[in-house]
Amino acid sequence: MSRPRTRDVVITCALTGAADSVGKSPHVPVTPQQIADDAIAAAHAGAAVVHVHVRHPETGRGSRDVALYREAVRLIRDSGVDVVLNLTAGMGGDLVIDREDPLKPVDGTDLVNALDRLPHVEELLPDIATLDCGSYNFGDGSALYVSTPDMLRTGAKRFQELGVKPELEIFDTGQLWFATEMIAEGLIDAPGLVQLCMGVPYGAPADPGLLAAMVNLLPDGVQFTSFALGRDQLPWVAQSVLLGGHARVGLEDNLYLSRGVKATNAALVERAVAIVEGLGASVATPDRAREIFGLGR
Repeated sequence: MSRPRTRDVVITCALTGAADSVGKSPHVPVTPQQIADDAIAAAHAGAAVVHVHVRHPETGRGSRDVALYREAVRLIRDSGVDVVLNLTAGMGGDLVIDREDPLKPVDGTDLVNALDRLPHVEELLPDIATLDCGSYNFGDGSALYVSTPDMLRTGAKRFQELGVKPELEIFDTGQLWFATEMIAEGLIDAPGLVQLCMGVPYGAPADPGLLAAMVNLLPDGVQFTSFALGRDQLPWVAQSVLLGGHARVGLEDNLYLSRGVKATNAALVERAVAIVEGLGASVATPDRAREIFGLGR
């Protein structure tokens, strides 16, 4: 399926994520205030959407604490800066297996059911929240991310009830297959919103040909954005835009602006803006992003 190049490109900034990156860069935001400050700076730099994880302020580890989400969201909303709010709902899917005894509890496991991944979404009602569309081996070792078809259908139905747009996170081709099934079943309100996540071990590799193939499998009318990790992040802005999609940058996925130069979220957004405009496209405002993605105000 041929897709026209997107002329109004929505830039999302993924502010902090949950990976072990805090000690690797002084710019990774940890506290709700730091996360909100980065969200505001990213919006001023040109991001229409900010994607929010929270971290435990003392340890820097990723957290599902609703109070931390509540404070970060309050600070962003109270700032008066217009930005589309995208909260992760992917936390709570981590399973670490003991190699000798697979049923033995292992440190690092944080596995809850579909609805227990959503209390912050239910309370705060963001514009968008993520729905990770399948299980897969998460890096080397014995860690898995668990998101079964039953879990996903339950989560998608709850998103519909709440009026929150799910961003369908796709880490491999089988997950895209299941996402299209949910769209066909009416569990995803039009227009569908898909995020093609590339280069996350061991999901889909960051290969331009594979990205093009996945885009060609998207149902008509579905909006997509894409990202890749590390040094592929900024070139991937162009890859996604040239295939008719939107773009994501941010410290969740990449800590560097160039070799040896640590990035900030705002600097990454500024670089993405330059790439988008250099391709002859326009950077979407938050209101234009709401129109493109079919969001309520």
